[in-house]
Amino acid sequence: MSLLKGRRILVVEDEALVAMLVEDALLDAGATVLGPAATVAEALALLEREAPPDAAVLDLNLAGETSTPVADALAARGLPFVIATGYGASGLPPGHADVPVLAKPYDPDELTGVLGRLCR
Repeated sequence: MSLLKGRRILVVEDEALVAMLVEDALLDAGATVLGPAATVAEALALLEREAPPDAAVLDLNLAGETSTPVADALAARGLPFVIATGYGASGLPPGHADVPVLAKPYDPDELTGVLGRLCR
């Protein structure tokens, strides 16, 4: 399956097991994975240092730290992203109500499908 072949996907996720599962799903779909970044600082550093990703997967809560600054940085660059959260759409950062949300736990196929649509 090469739904994301050649696409660069930034992964922002603080739970190691979830990050590994996301990374595996993206690699299986043909993507190149940036990260995973476990903190806002790591994610912002990757955005500054690397070529822009085609899309991003953003965990809303990073060990008690909100990833809103990363969402703002992605939006400011015009980069699409999906928010993966256990809090549902009600916890979306201000100004990002139109962003696709994946409720945790989600199916890896659901993740790659959403990212495939965002990268079109």
